[in-house]
Amino acid sequence: MGSVTIKIEEKYIICFYFFLTETQDAVCRRKLKSNQRKRFQNVFEGLAKAGNPTSLKNIYTELYITEGESSENCNGHEVTAIKITNSRKPDTPETTIRQEDIFKASPGRDGPIRTVMTMGVAGIGKTVSSQKFTLDWAEDKVNQDILFIFPFTFRELNVLKERKFSLVELVHLFFPETKEAGICRFDQFQVVFIFDGLDECRLPLDFHNTEILTDVTESSSVDVLLTNLIRGKLLPSARLWVTTRPAAANQIPPECVDVVTEVRGFTDPQKEEYFRKRFRDEEQASRIISHIKTSRSLHIMCHIPVFCWITATVLEDVLKTRRRGELPKTLTEMYIHFLVVQAKLKKVKYDGGSETDPHWSPDTREMIESLGKLAFEQLQKGNLIFYESDLTECGIDIKAASVYSGVFTQIFKEERGLYQDKVFCFIHLSVQEFLAALHVHLTFINSGVNLMSEAQINPKEANTEKVDAAMTNFYKSAVDEALKSPNGHLDLLLRFLLGLSLQTNQNLLQGLLSQRISSTKTYQETVGYIQKKMRENHSPEKIINLFHCLSELKSCSLVEEVQKYLSSTSPSPDQWAALVFILLSSEDNLDVFELKKYSASEKALLRLLPVVQASREVVYVYTCQVNFNVAFSVLSGCNLSRKSCEALSTVLSSQSSKVRLLDLSNNDLQDIGVKHLSAGLESPHCTLETLSCEALAPVLSSQTSSLREVDLSNNDLQDSGVKLLSVGLESPHCTLETLRMEHGGLQRLKPGIRKYACELELDPNTANRTLKLTDNNRKVTAREAQPYPDHPERFDFWPQVLCSNGLTGRCYWEVKWRGHVNVSVAYKGIGRRGEGDECKLGKNDQSWSLICSQEGYSVCHSDREIKLPLPSSSVSHTVAVYVDCPAGTLSFYSVFSDTLIHLHTFNTNFTEPLYPGFELWFICSSWSEFRLRAGSSLSLCSPTESTETSV
Repeated sequence: MGSVTIKIEEKYIICFYFFLTETQDAVCRRKLKSNQRKRFQNVFEGLAKAGNPTSLKNIYTELYITEGESSENCNGHEVTAIKITNSRKPDTPETTIRQEDIFKASPGRDGPIRTVMTMGVAGIGKTVSSQKFTLDWAEDKVNQDILFIFPFTFRELNVLKERKFSLVELVHLFFPETKEAGICRFDQFQVVFIFDGLDECRLPLDFHNTEILTDVTESSSVDVLLTNLIRGKLLPSARLWVTTRPAAANQIPPECVDVVTEVRGFTDPQKEEYFRKRFRDEEQASRIISHIKTSRSLHIMCHIPVFCWITATVLEDVLKTRRRGELPKTLTEMYIHFLVVQAKLKKVKYDGGSETDPHWSPDTREMIESLGKLAFEQLQKGNLIFYESDLTECGIDIKAASVYSGVFTQIFKEERGLYQDKVFCFIHLSVQEFLAALHVHLTFINSGVNLMSEAQINPKEANTEKVDAAMTNFYKSAVDEALKSPNGHLDLLLRFLLGLSLQTNQNLLQGLLSQRISSTKTYQETVGYIQKKMRENHSPEKIINLFHCLSELKSCSLVEEVQKYLSSTSPSPDQWAALVFILLSSEDNLDVFELKKYSASEKALLRLLPVVQASREVVYVYTCQVNFNVAFSVLSGCNLSRKSCEALSTVLSSQSSKVRLLDLSNNDLQDIGVKHLSAGLESPHCTLETLSCEALAPVLSSQTSSLREVDLSNNDLQDSGVKLLSVGLESPHCTLETLRMEHGGLQRLKPGIRKYACELELDPNTANRTLKLTDNNRKVTAREAQPYPDHPERFDFWPQVLCSNGLTGRCYWEVKWRGHVNVSVAYKGIGRRGEGDECKLGKNDQSWSLICSQEGYSVCHSDREIKLPLPSSSVSHTVAVYVDCPAGTLSFYSVFSDTLIHLHTFNTNFTEPLYPGFELWFICSSWSEFRLRAGSSLSLCSPTESTETSV
C-alpha cells in the first residue's frame, strides 16, 4: 500500500498545541482541586491532632464579614477589639459580604479588585473563611472563572527564610501538581494567591527598599518575592488575599491594598445556633445560653468561635458536678475551669485514673509551669507562634512535644509546616495570656520574684506586713506595666493576674498552687489604685481594661464603677464612647440611660447616638438632657447645635431605633433645631411616645406621630405659640393624651439652666453666732460673736447657716464669695449641736458641699473629699449651683461673666427637700477657741444678676 501524505495547515497545528496545553492545565486543575478537597474538607475544634475531625460543611456558619474595617481597630487588644468598634459607626457605610464574593466589586466601585486584606482577631474565623473559599472552589461550587487557587500560610513560609526561590519554584514546591504539568507561566490564567496569617510572619517585609523583581522565573529570597507580588511588580495579573490580625495590618502599605474587609465573627443569633448544635439536649443548651447572656463579658467574647468552644467545653463539664447558680462568670473563672477540665482529661484518658482522683500530679504541674514560662516569655517578645528553639529555651524537651500537644491538646496545639518542621502555638491569644499570668502568679508566690518589676521578696519568710506591702506593689506594678503597653499586649494578662489574686479563684487551683496568699488590705489598696489610675488621662482602651480589671476583682458592679468614675472626672468624647461600651457590657440591667446625670458635652452626645441606634438589647429607653451652654459655652446661645438636632432626628427616624422617651429640657433648640427634630418625629419609623421639649405643634397633627405625652413646661409660649399648639391639638390625627404647661413666663426664656433661677434667703435662726447676716439676709460675713437668741436649729459650733427655702424641683442660684467658704445643700435634719461630722456640711450623708478657696475647688460628701482641677488659669469668685431633685442631680459651676464652667455633678436619690447652706471656714488654735479666717464672706445673687462683681 502506498504512503499517504496529509498536509495540515499551520493554524490547525497551533490549535492542536493549545488543545494539548489546555488538557494539561485541566488535568493539573483536577488534581489540585482533589488535593485541596482532602486538605480542607475537615476541621478540628480546638486542635488538629486530637479527637475526630469534623466536616467543614456540616459546622460552617456564615460569618459576619464587612467591607471596610473599623477605623479604630488596629492597635487595641484582641479580646477588646470589639469594644468601641461595635458602638461606633465607621466614616463610610459598611457593606456586608459573603466570603465567596471577596473579589467581586461592590456597587459604586470602579475597576477590578486585585488585593484584598481581611482583618480579624485571633480565632474569629479568618483561616476557616479562606479554607471555605478554597473548598467551595475545589468542589466546583463558586468562582469557576479562577483557574488556580494557591493557599499559603506564613507559618509555612517562615521556615524558608534563608532560602531562595523563583515564584514558579515556590509554587512548584508547595503544589507539585503544577510542576508535573509543566506549568511555568501563570500570567496566562486567572490565579489567586492566599496568604494566611500575616501577623505570624517572621520575614522582613520591606516595601520601600526591596529590589524590584518582575520575572517569575528569577530567584530571590521569599520576602523579596512576597513584597514584589503584593506591590504588583511581580505577576500583576494575579489576585491576592491576605488575612491578618489587626495589629499587624500596617506591615503592608495601604496603597498596595484595594479592599479591606473585617471578619466580625458570630452575631448573637449565630452564637445561639452554635450552642444548640453543640448541645443536642434542649434544656442543657437553653441553660448554657441563658447563663452566657447573664455575663456580658462572656457573651461578648463568644463572638469569637474559638471562645464559644472553650465556653462549651467548660460549661459541659461544670454542669455535671456543680449546682445551679455556680457557673463561672468572669474570664479568670472560665479559664481556670478550662485548665481543670484538661487536667481531668489527662488523668482519665492518659493515666488511667478516674474523675474523682486528684487531677494535679507532679508531671502535670511541671507541664503547666513550662507552658506558662513559654507563654510569658514569648508574650514579652510579641511572639504568637513558636519553634523548636523557643521551646528549648524554656526547658521543654522537643522529643516530648507530642506529649504536650497530645495531652493538653486544646491548650497548646502543634502544626506541621513544610518539611515536617514543627510549629507551635496556643489555640487563642487569650489562652497564652492566661498561662502567662498564671506563670507570673506562681513565680511570685513560690519565690517572691516579681516578673513585672525588679522588686523581690520571699512570702514564705517575710512578716505579714512586708508580705502585704509586697503583694500590693506586685499588683500595682502589673497595672503600671499594662498601662505603658502601646498595643495592649498586657491588658488581658493583667485581668487574669488580678483575678488570680482572689481567694475563691485560688481555691479552684488547689493542688497546683503550693500556697495561697490573699489579703483584704492588698485587695482594697489594689482596687483603690486602679480607680486612681482610671482618673488619669488614659486612652479609652485603657479605661475599658481597667473597668474590666475591677470586674475580675468583683469589687462591685460595672455601672457603680462608672458612676464613681464620672463623679470624679470629666471624660473626653473618646472616653465617653468607652464608658458607654462598659455600660452596655455590664451584667446589670440598664433599662434607662440618663445622660443628664453626667453633664455630657455635645461631642459626647454625638458619640453616643450610634450606640442608641445600634443597641439591640440594652437601651430601651433613652433619656437625654444636656446642659451644653453651661458646661461647654461654644454654641452661640443655642445649646443643641444644628448638627446635634440632625443626628437626633436620624436616630428617631431609624428603623432600628427603640427610643421611647426623650427629654430635651434645658436646651434652647431654636427654630432650626425644632425643624430637624420634627422631621424625625414625623417619620413612620419613629417610636417616640413621650417628648419633653419646646413646642413642636406641627408634629401633633402629623398622621404618623405616635406621641402620647408632651411637656412644654418652662416655656413662654405667648399668644402665637398657643394658637399654633391649638391647631395641632384640634387635628383629627392628634394622638396626644397628656400635655404639661407649667412654669411659663419671661424668666423661662433665659438660656440653659438659668431659667430655673430662684430667690433665696438666709435663715437667721440657723446662723452660728460668729456669722453676721446683712442685706436683707442675703449676705453673710465672718465677724465677732453676735447676740443671737438661743434656737434649736442654730449651729452652735460650726460657722454655718442654712437658707429658709426648701427646694424640691429644679432650682438654680449663684453665690459671690471671698476667703474660704463651703457652698452646700443639706437636708433639714442635719445635726446642729456639737463639733461632730454629723453637724458639718459635706462630712455626712445629709449634705453635699463645694469647697472654694483661692487655691482651687473640691467637693465633699459623706466625708469623702475630691479635689477638682481648675477650669481655667484663675479662680472665679462667683459659683453657681443647679439642683434637679426629681432627677437626683446636683451640679456646681464656676461663673465667668455669661459662661458657666462645669465643676462637678453629684448623682443620688434625694429623699427630702434640700436647703442651701454655707460655711465660712476658720483655723483652730485650740478646741476651746478658734479664730475665723479673715475676710471670709458670701453673698447670694439675685436672679437678674449674671456678671461677676466683688463682694
